[in-house]
Amino acid sequence: MAVTSLGICARTSSASLSLLSSLPRSPLRVSCYSPQLSPSPIDKTLTQIQNSGVIACLRANSAEQALKAARAALSGGISVLEIVMSTPGVFEVVLELYIFNFSNWLRQSVYVLLFSFAQVLQQLVQENPNPALGIHTWMEFLEFLLNSPSILQVGTVLNVEDAKNAINSGAKFLMSPATVKDIMVDVKCAEVLYIPGVMTPTEILSAYDTGAKIVKVYPVSALGGSQYISALKRPFHHISMVASQGITIDSIREYISRGATAVVLSDAIFNKEAIIQNDFEEIYQLANFAALQGIEAVERLITLGYSSPKAET
Repeated sequence: MAVTSLGICARTSSASLSLLSSLPRSPLRVSCYSPQLSPSPIDKTLTQIQNSGVIACLRANSAEQALKAARAALSGGISVLEIVMSTPGVFEVVLELYIFNFSNWLRQSVYVLLFSFAQVLQQLVQENPNPALGIHTWMEFLEFLLNSPSILQVGTVLNVEDAKNAINSGAKFLMSPATVKDIMVDVKCAEVLYIPGVMTPTEILSAYDTGAKIVKVYPVSALGGSQYISALKRPFHHISMVASQGITIDSIREYISRGATAVVLSDAIFNKEAIIQNDFEEIYQLANFAALQGIEAVERLITLGYSSPKAET
């Protein structure tokens, strides 16, 4: 199972920190609660994408096949999953996966809550005589409880209608192979992240100026792979980029070290032959390997002193 990354406020009490650290490890990121400036849903999604380094992209020939493959990937540690529009019943699949995520998380966590609640509450009262501080601490803890262990999105979204249907199904962000400005304008009020597809420097700058917080460079392998990302990051170091198309698990580290915020992995995780043979154990293993490689690549940058992926010079 993928390593958990928890972000806890400095003011969190030792009791709540002890409880959080005792929870089972899962691909969960927790945002720090602040009554003055709480991160927006879009910022939370961006942070989770950056922390994971990997977006798994699934396309399947049936809803049943998609559900089984997606569950295998999520169980393997994938925390950001894209399901392409061409998948039959894509919106229903997204809803089913949210139920799957929550039920798994609940089974893993409920026993900890039952045995620790009274002890934590007692210690919080002892350590925090100021009622306001206690409220803030518990707001942080409640936010931890309500966070989904992974984020799901719909990919290859080409029009506003599909974008709205994806949002209604629970998708946290949308991706397109090109920039669809109508979608970019429409999702601004929905607090959903939109990642437009770009290919050239002009398209990158145009998408950014229109409001994109992050762009998808596609098809990256045909354009020069990680070297193309590195070249783009020199003039556009301030623009976050997702690399997409033809990327292997072994090249995750190279792409991230050269400036990609994350990479999109499709066949590298959802091996076509494995799906045909219903070999979901193979998908689980590939997902686990990819998730670990992504986390290690991101953590390596942090160790080197980078707060976010930057291009090599």
